[in-house]
Amino acid sequence: MPEAYRLNIAVLADLKERWVDAFDLTPEAVAQIARHMNDDHAEDNVLIVRGLGGIGAATAARVSGLDPDGMEFEATVDGIAVPVRIPFRERLTERRQVRGEAVRMYREACAVLGITPEH
Repeated sequence: MPEAYRLNIAVLADLKERWVDAFDLTPEAVAQIARHMNDDHAEDNVLIVRGLGGIGAATAARVSGLDPDGMEFEATVDGIAVPVRIPFRERLTERRQVRGEAVRMYREACAVLGITPEH
């Protein structure tokens, strides 16, 4: 095998490892994470949308989706659904990182709003 060909294969293999989707977020996984956030952290969702999403008049918010780069919310403002996307600090590569990013967003939102985090 010519040296240039061998090196090209090595470069492509390295790129494949780096370029593979951050992680597989199946529709079922997204639904499970959203359900948890909406059922167990509804008040936190509102604070995140108010503090980090710039929707200070939000009276409710629910997670409507997510991907490796951010979390999507549907905020309620004056009875109207408003889409809000909050980016993660960095692209996630593992599902377990979602929890850490949700906690970070909550704490940062509390800081922006001048609220002491409850957890």
